[in-house]
Order: sequence, then structure tokens, then C-alpha cells
Amino acid sequence: MEIKSIQNPLASCDSELLAVIVLDHNTSKEVNAPADVRATTADPEVHSIVTKAGSAGDVSSHFMECTLIHSPTGLAAKRLLLIGGGKSSRFDSDAMRKSAGTAVRFAKSKELKSLAIALPEMDDHSLDGGMAVALVEGALSGDFDPNYYHSDKKDLSIKSATVVSPGADKAAVESGIKYAKIVGESQNFTRDLVNEPGNKMTPTIMGQRAKKMAAEVGLKCEVWSTDKIKELKMGAFWSVSQGSEEPPALIVLEYDPIGAPMEPCIGLVGKGITFDTGGISIKPSDSMEKMKYDMAGGAAMLGAMRAIALLKPHVRVKAIVCASENMPDGKAQKPGDVQFAMNGKSIEIINTDAEGRLVLADGLCYARQLGCTHLIDAATLTGACAVALGMINAGTFTNSEEMADRFAKAHKAAGEKFWRLPMDDEYREIIKSSIADILNSGGRYGGAVTAAKFLEEFVDGKPWIHLDIAGTAWLEESKPWMPKGPSGIAVRSLVKFVEGFAKN
Repeated sequence: MEIKSIQNPLASCDSELLAVIVLDHNTSKEVNAPADVRATTADPEVHSIVTKAGSAGDVSSHFMECTLIHSPTGLAAKRLLLIGGGKSSRFDSDAMRKSAGTAVRFAKSKELKSLAIALPEMDDHSLDGGMAVALVEGALSGDFDPNYYHSDKKDLSIKSATVVSPGADKAAVESGIKYAKIVGESQNFTRDLVNEPGNKMTPTIMGQRAKKMAAEVGLKCEVWSTDKIKELKMGAFWSVSQGSEEPPALIVLEYDPIGAPMEPCIGLVGKGITFDTGGISIKPSDSMEKMKYDMAGGAAMLGAMRAIALLKPHVRVKAIVCASENMPDGKAQKPGDVQFAMNGKSIEIINTDAEGRLVLADGLCYARQLGCTHLIDAATLTGACAVALGMINAGTFTNSEEMADRFAKAHKAAGEKFWRLPMDDEYREIIKSSIADILNSGGRYGGAVTAAKFLEEFVDGKPWIHLDIAGTAWLEESKPWMPKGPSGIAVRSLVKFVEGFAKN
């Protein structure tokens, strides 16, 4: 999608569709108080249209409710789309992001190829850049479609979107657009990887896609397989891979800007299970097809590295993605087996479907060996996290208050929802093994926490955050601003997290 910026009056914007956000300015706390619907622009022509439509009861400020007006009087645009943004007191960059996505999804439904979106006119122009970022990220997110293999697929993609920002800080808006285009396209790169079916996104193919992306943006990339994994004594990683005909892939990307200090060096570690049957502890057949998305954590790391390479923060970053299938053939590991991770810790396998933490264990060890001083991993790790937080917040776990503060600032700035869960020492007792150092599963209760405590065994005290994105990496139903399918969660937050180190 081409993103353009103009500062012309809205009335003169010649477009197939002009989208304007409307808000309810009524501050009454009465339940049935009538809405005071106003457009987020001072343009007199748009204001007149909204006033007339509002008085007739034809326009709503309800969140993401749309009103389409054909051939609007006094406007050059062929259509005016009024998008409800809710209460004016609650409107923020996240609502802006969703509004832009809704505008794009609406335009696609009408088979339009271009649209213009009005940037809300803010009293505080220091907010213009941030709103422009949210607008463009939302527009790009809304343009994604998951219908890859329809034989009659139509190209409904939006070719051009124009940000209309009369009176705004032009430099801030243009800078925001440039930033958001990189991040939004990187999030869609992640969604593209996650959306592919297991036969089209094997570990080998994932490695090839990583190499291709790295070459395009100037990252160093190495992709290793079985021999290297065994050479590194990654017994936990290999134990998951051994039951599949598809070879595993150890994907390593490095961003090493000239003159950046040796420390900090940020390690991004991602779970890349390209299909998860559960292994010998096989999953129920219902919804197993969705287990193609079990590499969403690894895909998020690749998307984040793409954005980092293009944004060029002054900090060293390495990404390690451990890609494998988890299959149940005659060579697959069994419940009761004991495996040895790269750091020498022995692991009793209780459940072969608790495989993500096994590949991450060796990924975290390898990140430390490569010199990473601060670690963050992402994985669709546990259904227990989705049970705890639903499909709204992803879980965070950490051994460092400083890292917790850094990531909280990052995900809030990025507009992504994460919630911190406990890491009390008592949870470690649940995964003690009588035959080995540690169990790979502590059972049903506190499953998301015991999985995080398992991973903590492999960070050697380094500052570390674990992101459990199992409940949020895949949208179960379409939203007005985003289609059903891969969400690309964590890419934006990871980029902000890394940028926070660069600023220091």
C-alpha cells in the first residue's frame, strides 16, 4: 500500500472515499443521555454534514459503527465514511489505529482501491506524530487478508491511502508515517508467515523466508539444521524434532550497527513450531489445523528484526528462532524420557505436547552463548495463559523489575495488551523431578506460570522477559478493523522495547 500525506482542507480532498472519525462529546453520566456527535475536524463542510445527519439520527458515534454518505454535499470526495470512535474523553491512539483499520476494511468491502483518512485535529500538536503512526499502522493492519489459496481470489488490496492532516505538524506527521509504514509492514510480514499452512511453512521454508528477508533489509542471517543442533548439544530442541521427517531449523539473525556498544545486546528468542500435533501426547483432532500458528512467537521475532533493521536503533540485537515440527512417529520422544538441554540440565518429559518450552530452553542458552545480555522470548506456549487472560491480553513473566518496567512502557506505547503474571518461587516446586533436574510440565494448575518457571532455568540470571501469546496470536473472529486469522501480536512492542535500550 502506498501511503501519501496531504494537508489540504478536507472539502477539497478528491478521493473515492474520505473517512472521518466522529466522537460523542456528551459528558453526562446519565445512562440514556443523548449523544453529542461531532466530527474530529473543524472543516465547515464536514461539520455541516455531520450536524445534519446527526440531527436526523443518521450518524452514530458508537465504537467502530460506520455511516456512509454518497456524493456528500460540498466535498470533492465521492463518498464520506463517518466512523464512530466512542466517547471523546476515551479516544486515544489505539482507537485511532482501529478506526483506520475499519476504514480500510470498509473500503475493501466496496472493492475500492484507494481512500483518504482524516487525521483528527488535536489541540496539542505534539500528539500529531503519534496519531499518524497509529493511523498508518491500523490502515496496513486492516489491509491484510488471509484467503491465500482461494481459487477465485480477488485482489481487494488497497493500493493507496492518503493521510489528510490540515493544520497538523507536517514534519511530525510525515515522520510518523515513515515509521509506521516500516512497523506495520513488518507486522504484516509476521502475519504472512503465521498464516501459511504447515505444508507451506516447514522449518526449512521458514529459514528460507528469514534469509530472504534478511538479505532485503541488510541483516546477517545463518540457518542451521540437525548437525549444528547436535554439535551445540541442544538436546531439548532436538528431542522435539526427532519425530518429524522435516528437518529442524536453527535461525539466527544479527543486527550489529557500527559503533554500537557491546552491551547491552538484546536477545530475541522465538518458538518456531511450524506444526504441533502434540507428539505422542497427541492433541484432540478438533481445531488441530490451527496448530500451524504455533510458530507465531518465532515469526514475531523475524518481523521485529525486519523493522529494527530498517529503523536502525543504535543497539545490538540478535534473534534466535528454533523451528521444528512436533510429530508422533516411531522416532518421537515419549513421556518419561529424559533429555539434556544445552546448559546440561536434565529434563523429564511428562507431556510431549509441552514442546515449546523445550526448544526455547536451548534457544535461550544459545542467545547467552552469543553474548546477549538481556533476553526476551515469545511463544504460543500455553492454553493455560489463554484460560487466565482470555483472548484479550497476552501474558508476561519476568525475573527483573527493570525489564518489566521497560516492557510495560513499550507495549503501552505500541498499543498492545499484555498483563504481568506472578513468578513466585513456590511454582518452581511444582516442576521438580525425582529422576531429573526438572519436569517439562507441572500439570494443569498454574500451567502458564510453571512453563515460565521452566524457562527461567535457562537464562542463568540474565534479565529476561517471557511473552506467552497463545491466546492473542490468532483472532478467532473478524473485527471491523482486522480479519480473522493471525494478529502479528508482539512485533510493535518488541520494536519499542529495543528502541528503549537504544535511547539509553
